[in-house]
Amino acid sequence: MHPIAHLRTVLRHRHQVMLHCIRAGIPLQGLLHDLSKFSPTEFIPGALYFQGNRSPNEAEREHQGYSAAWMHHKGRNRHHFEYWSDYNPKTRRYEPVPMPTRYLIEMFCDRVAASKIYRGADYRQTDPLKYFESGLERGRPIHPKTAKQLHFLLKMLAEKGEAKTFAYIRRLEK
Repeated sequence: MHPIAHLRTVLRHRHQVMLHCIRAGIPLQGLLHDLSKFSPTEFIPGALYFQGNRSPNEAEREHQGYSAAWMHHKGRNRHHFEYWSDYNPKTRRYEPVPMPTRYLIEMFCDRVAASKIYRGADYRQTDPLKYFESGLERGRPIHPKTAKQLHFLLKMLAEKGEAKTFAYIRRLEK
């Protein structure tokens, strides 16, 4: 169990997301980002499965076959596309729905921050795009409109850098 190391990682991540959200023009969302990670349901598995180079949810999932912490987290945090699914009465299935712009922006900030924290000195501005594209290849259930918007922002980051991407996002939010 690594509670101090996990806490340090969560705090570093939240701080980085907050900085990105401020740059993106959504400071309150940055301040409130991922508060559920301090609940026992998320914090205890995070400390138990902490490794430092990837999400503890992945290790919990490998050990148990699912991640209770992740299910708790995605159900309380609107910046995850997994939150945005609903029952479609026509198909009688749960399906992804488009994300509102402000949560899409927070998701972008979250993904960039996570890449920076987990990659450390090896971080490159292409990393968030590569991670997103690998998730698409695995068939993640994201609404096509949301996927297209996020891909556009991540590609802009990879090709034009943070300054131009955050300037674009600030105009997008207004």
